[in-house]
Amino acid sequence: MERADKIIGHGTWYDKMASRIIERERRLGRDLDVIRVESGVAASGIPHIGSISEVVRNYAVSLAIEEQGYKSEFIVFSDNKDGLRSVPAGMPKSLEEHLGKPVTDIPDPFGCHGSYGEHMVYLLLEALDKLGIEYKFMSAVEAYGKGLLNSEIRDILVNSRRVGEIIHEETGQEKYLNVLPYFPVCASCGRIYTTKAYEFLPDEGKVLYVCEGMEVKGRWLEGCGYRGEADYRRGEGKLGWKAGEFAARWRALDIRFEAYGKDIADSVRVNDRISREILNYEPPLHARYEMFLDKSGRKISKSTGNVFTPQVWFRYGSPQSMLLLLLKRFVGTRNISVSDIPRYMNEMDWLEDVYFGKVRVEDRMEEAKLKGLYKYCWFMKPPKKPSIHVPYNVLTYLAKVAPKGSEIEFIADKLRDYGYIRDESELTEDLKKRIEYALNWVSDFEEITETKVKLSQEEMNAIRHLIQRIQAEEEAEKIQSAIFEVARENNLKPKDFFRTLYMILLGAPSGPRLGPYMVAMGRENVIKALEKSLEDAD
Repeated sequence: MERADKIIGHGTWYDKMASRIIERERRLGRDLDVIRVESGVAASGIPHIGSISEVVRNYAVSLAIEEQGYKSEFIVFSDNKDGLRSVPAGMPKSLEEHLGKPVTDIPDPFGCHGSYGEHMVYLLLEALDKLGIEYKFMSAVEAYGKGLLNSEIRDILVNSRRVGEIIHEETGQEKYLNVLPYFPVCASCGRIYTTKAYEFLPDEGKVLYVCEGMEVKGRWLEGCGYRGEADYRRGEGKLGWKAGEFAARWRALDIRFEAYGKDIADSVRVNDRISREILNYEPPLHARYEMFLDKSGRKISKSTGNVFTPQVWFRYGSPQSMLLLLLKRFVGTRNISVSDIPRYMNEMDWLEDVYFGKVRVEDRMEEAKLKGLYKYCWFMKPPKKPSIHVPYNVLTYLAKVAPKGSEIEFIADKLRDYGYIRDESELTEDLKKRIEYALNWVSDFEEITETKVKLSQEEMNAIRHLIQRIQAEEEAEKIQSAIFEVARENNLKPKDFFRTLYMILLGAPSGPRLGPYMVAMGRENVIKALEKSLEDAD
């Protein structure tokens, strides 16, 4: 029996999951030469933080398997044969005429790729490459075209009646009791979701269908009435992903782990049964994660138009800060927006301090988990020494007041004044990138982000008094002295009050001397930030 305080691998959830996978595979008696992990990704809309999160988490599990001494292969499978069910918010209305067609058969409305689907896949892979994920890419178009799933498709079609019963038992849906779990591409109109497959000819490898139309996303999509036959061996259609495609991929690719979002829990449950009962393949171990929501509580989705893309994150924050968001918690719903990026940049710096021993964590298990999390944020290739940490708000304030055309030189001079760097040699590429994030932030947003800080009544009174003093004083040293005086007048320890001000203005518990900093940042900017903290506290 394992000790409760035993640290598995690097102490993270991903290490524990890898251990479970390996132990399960041993129990099943399957070979452990290569343990494959898969992420299935859509190609019907712009990839967003939510869709990227699944890939990142599955990849972290694949890495954890390798960290425990086993070879793992990570597969990203793009469902680019999927049909377009609706026009995502913000996309050209011209896509309406292509509803129901496979996304790789639809022209790219942006004109830069061979098809709509290729454009979306490019955005996904661009983000994965930027994050440093190592993957084997597979597309549904190629998999079906090359016959990779032929054996599984045949088994599912031969047993289509039983497949329909499984779907009905698990979801209550009766559709597949009467139609085959396969969608041919109509040879006449090119649509895939308007076809109804009604007969399988096993000796010929063909499926007979009629293009009669179907309900998609609450609206009826009319078929063209064409009657034809599709050869499944030549990729002239696809399995429904709820009706066996997941299971077919799992067996064909020998997948041992795949995490999934709770929005497709029914489909995974159905496919698990199809995998076991029809394909005689024990399905991969799963882990279910929650969705990311926007600040209004809506699921982040291409259809609702509240897409938060990784490309947006990379404009204001590092790949590692985004990985921290995605990896620090596996379960639980989280609300996110662009305004969270500075917080994760600062938190990544804190995590780096823990990793390099600059911040002590007393609990041994917690310390191991945090150091492990840092390694996973770097995908097991952490830097050999810590970077120069400058709170995000310091950089954004400096970016706001920097003279046009010489922003980097001005900011570097101020960072020397504040003691963050000593000379030009410490203006590293990493620090220049951080300055670029801050310049982008100030360029795109009027407001500089402030950290919300919980304030006591005494602290609120002190901040009100300090605002009056800052309005009256112009000299840095007099403002510095005023902070001490205001703290004592309101029965606060100066050290604690300084910490509160640092958290409000910098998002960090310490920083440069506040008097000179406030003057450099512009007293009106500082007053605005302090007034905002009072509004948030009320």
